[in-house]
Amino acid sequence: MPNIASILKTEISRVARKEVRAEIETLKKASVAHRASIAELRRQVNALEKELRRVAKSATRSATVPDSANEAAEGTKRRFSATRLAAHRAKLGLSAASYGQLVGVSGQTIYHWEQGKARPRAAQLESLAAVRDLGAREVAERLSTR
Repeated sequence: MPNIASILKTEISRVARKEVRAEIETLKKASVAHRASIAELRRQVNALEKELRRVAKSATRSATVPDSANEAAEGTKRRFSATRLAAHRAKLGLSAASYGQLVGVSGQTIYHWEQGKARPRAAQLESLAAVRDLGAREVAERLSTR
């Protein structure tokens, strides 16, 4: 025959488990609700960041539009291509240092432009355009006079 203490202990354990189970269910429901709201907030943040990037990009474009209008009034806008620069230098058979002398920059700068690590400024683009218009003989003449 079991004693009263062990029966009381098992009954208390059973009731405690039942109460804990009920509390855990409410906590689980709250946790699911919080996770859903966190996911919704993350989606909103991502949408807002995307919108911010779009607005910033359009703002920079609108800020550069007057500059391009000024350039159109002044002359043609120059574009730069690292591969074309390397191809032109190879076509002329010049070292980067020699090509740099023609443009008015160092050989290291030419290497950086060709590798895409740097881009020429507007004045340097004009110098590059002038060198592109030169033939092999004119290039040889200019290098021999320097």
